[in-house]
Amino acid sequence: MTSSVQLDRTQQRFALWDVNGDGQIDQADFDAEAQRILQAFGESPNSPAGRHMTDAYLGMWSFFADKAGIDEQTGALTPEQFNHIAEEHVLENGSAGFGRAVRPTIQAIVELVDVDGDGQVNPAEFKTWLDAIGVKGVQPAEAFRQIDVNGDGHLSVEELVQAVRAYHLGDLDIPLLGA
Repeated sequence: MTSSVQLDRTQQRFALWDVNGDGQIDQADFDAEAQRILQAFGESPNSPAGRHMTDAYLGMWSFFADKAGIDEQTGALTPEQFNHIAEEHVLENGSAGFGRAVRPTIQAIVELVDVDGDGQVNPAEFKTWLDAIGVKGVQPAEAFRQIDVNGDGHLSVEELVQAVRAYHLGDLDIPLLGA
């Protein structure tokens, strides 16, 4: 059962991904969101990291299109369809469902922000992440501490995936994929 916070955050996500504002989301919206993030990071869409980001977002679109039974190229999701898929196949399906849908995107963002190349996000890289996606009203050091569940001073892809899930479940107030 989806709580009001979960529904609100799913609706916010839909609105964010409805880049052209037509009340539905489709492949072009997911591609545009990937391009927006690449631009915010100053990354070329043609670089390996840029292609990885675009592929991750289009892969997430494929996941949603498949669950809706629509054509990836020409189909579109209504808010109701999106909410249903997010609840049934992403949020209520535990970490596995969420990880399958979101992990590639988180991995692609880590690739963009990980300037020291260690495969993790340090506090300075995390601040860059928040700034690039336009998160406001969050203290980066406190947010980092909340997400760094093992306390090692770095955020793993797994910790970040769990943080995005916790945000959508209403257990954390840090919108790592934009708000």
